[in-house]
Amino acid sequence: MIGPLCVITDAEAPMALIDQAEAAARGGASQVQLRHKGLDDGTFAELAREILGRLAPFPARLIINDRIAVARAVGAHGLHIGQSDGTPRAARNLIGPGMLLGLSIEAPEQMAAVPEGVVDYLGVGPIRATPSKPDHASPMGLAGLAAVTAATCLPCLAIGGLGMGDIDALQAAGAAGLAVVSAVTRAADPEAATRALVEAWRRG
Repeated sequence: MIGPLCVITDAEAPMALIDQAEAAARGGASQVQLRHKGLDDGTFAELAREILGRLAPFPARLIINDRIAVARAVGAHGLHIGQSDGTPRAARNLIGPGMLLGLSIEAPEQMAAVPEGVVDYLGVGPIRATPSKPDHASPMGLAGLAAVTAATCLPCLAIGGLGMGDIDALQAAGAAGLAVVSAVTRAADPEAATRALVEAWRRG
């Protein structure tokens, strides 16, 4: 259900968000997460609809970060929530059974509160510090990732300062894939960077 690569949009990158999303889809990303803290809901929803149109020719699914109302309004493929965005069960009740629901896990101790049968995947990290999200929690490292994957049957996408050189270690720690920001959005060729990550994961 969840593919090995999620590309998260970067509002500070040189490439426009809609072009980031299309480049990721062309490169083979299985999920594109739309994240932009600075837009009002109306503008964010308009952008999400445009991106859905760009992604339509590709298998990539659009995941909305945080904004439940927008995810519902635009008919996104999924919603991703953090630890401060309300409970997973409340989010599931609002989006219904047909939409993917992801949850951020920032420490192994948070696994105890994950309700069974509600969440489709976990975004686990940050594995290491990353400038693309200055307010991130303390890095958990590969040992923290391994502790989370050992505690769940849910697919876990590792996040936080990751790139091509991390794939073997992430797979060894039990990750189902990875989520990246700058490794794609700040690359000279985001489509090629996406394709290289997907191919490297599949070779691993």
